Amino acid sequence: MMKKFYSLFLAILLVVGALAGCGEGKTENNNDNNEQSTAQEAAFPVTIKDAVDQEVVIEEKPEKIVSLMPSNTEIVFALGLGDELVGVSDYDNYPKEAAEKEKVGGMEFNVEKIISLNPDVVLAHASSAHNSTEGLQQIRDAGIDVVVVNDATSFEDVYKGMEMIGQATGAETEADKLVADMKEKLAAIKDKAAAISDSDQKSVYIEVSGEPSIFTTGTNTFMQEMLDTINAKNIISEEGWIQVDQEAVIAANPDAIITTYGAYSETSPIDQISSRKGWEEIKAVKEKQIVDVDSDMVTRSGPRLVEGVEAVAEAVYPDVFK
Repeated sequence: MMKKFYSLFLAILLVVGALAGCGEGKTENNNDNNEQSTAQEAAFPVTIKDAVDQEVVIEEKPEKIVSLMPSNTEIVFALGLGDELVGVSDYDNYPKEAAEKEKVGGMEFNVEKIISLNPDVVLAHASSAHNSTEGLQQIRDAGIDVVVVNDATSFEDVYKGMEMIGQATGAETEADKLVADMKEKLAAIKDKAAAISDSDQKSVYIEVSGEPSIFTTGTNTFMQEMLDTINAKNIISEEGWIQVDQEAVIAANPDAIITTYGAYSETSPIDQISSRKGWEEIKAVKEKQIVDVDSDMVTRSGPRLVEGVEAVAEAVYPDVFK
């Protein structure tokens, strides 16, 4: 009888021990889950110094976002946050889902409309912020966070803007991946362009608007950085956006001509250039090396800039970049 009692007692101890072990494991798992949850919550609040030196404190991960610039919108979609986007500018046309979002105006955005959408954060842009100071302040006064993204003039600036949007929306990891992917693709283009010898380097004229006021781009612009990336020479040495001296372009005799306004022009830029008096002697015109590229891909400071570089590369060096 005593032997049976001890056997039963031992069995009970084993069961209790096993249950205790299970309980301990469950507690450890709970602790792990709690730590993971705490780590996720620790990402917010975040403090951002934006492009107009405003210190913006975002308390929680935004669930509703409004974008006031097409480049911001493209970045938000690229970060996988399209569903959170509740409002965009009138000019947003990419990706196609952007057209389905509520429109909040153009350069003069509709403050009341933005506030009615009840966003957690509004992504503004430094290129227009100085003209909309009062409207942005009204949005802030309504209790909505406003982050002004920098007006990029280089790829490094673009990366910073992406990282800022990633930080503001809780998508830092995705932003880092997006930047790394762009850098990798640009590096591959540079490697390919490195094979182009000095004797094979081509001179390029870029036209960003047609007649009557013809404009081109010089140094410290995206287009200049793109030409540097593909080992091509810009015939314009002045800085920024310059009104064109037609005689100077004819004298420079570029090997290739790139235009960026075909989608916004009633007449073909290629036809315009080919029919200009005196331009028929330019090498690019004679050899039909005039290519119109998608303006949005080469001017918007977003993830498609790499595609813009590829388009420019194929236009200038079709035999090298296929």
